Amino acid sequence: MTIWKNDDELFGMARKELFVALVGDVLDKIGFQHQFLPPTIKPIKDGFVTIGRAMPVLEADVFEEVVQNTNNQVMLKTFGLMFQALDDLKRNEIYICTGASPRYALWGGLMSTRAIKLGAAGAVLHGYSRDTNEILNLNFPTFSYGGYAQDQGPRGKVVDFRVSIEIDSIRINPGDLVYGDRDGVVIVPKITVEEVFSKALEKARGEKFVKKALEEGMSTVDAFEKFGIM
Repeated sequence: MTIWKNDDELFGMARKELFVALVGDVLDKIGFQHQFLPPTIKPIKDGFVTIGRAMPVLEADVFEEVVQNTNNQVMLKTFGLMFQALDDLKRNEIYICTGASPRYALWGGLMSTRAIKLGAAGAVLHGYSRDTNEILNLNFPTFSYGGYAQDQGPRGKVVDFRVSIEIDSIRINPGDLVYGDRDGVVIVPKITVEEVFSKALEKARGEKFVKKALEEGMSTVDAFEKFGIM
């Protein structure tokens, strides 16, 4: 039985007691050993932490803002389905986007303003973000390759959302849990959330005893033998 009643309680406990590396360790132990997004995806400010449910977004490169001779109606829309995807964000969800080449920004300040109004928990981009000062002023947790001002308008479109995506062969399904801090972003499959976070909280609380033992002079060999944690 879990010790949290809902996502709000879980996310609050995670922010207070956990960190991404520890959750990644637990995923390793239960056989999910390829759950970290590439290390190029980092918070645009070291203090940013995000935890929430994935709202996956699929982007595609284009070469005109509006394409007239097209077989796809999405090509007639500037930004494709980006506005619909953004407006569909729910409380505690994270806009997580891939599919583009790294030649334009996938997220910006006005998008952050709308996401905050909807109660979203953050944005994770397999590419660049822009309007960095504005996002920092808004204090909206944004994870990306960094800042790059070039707009997606004539270069990219959102072609779908709330669909399964992959980032570097890591599958991300709607409702999976996304957890990011300055050490990276990990994807926790929704079917494992209860097990992973129960064990992570247990491990975090156990590490306090290890830390105390090490501070008192116990060797790492003896500490690991006694506590099974390091």
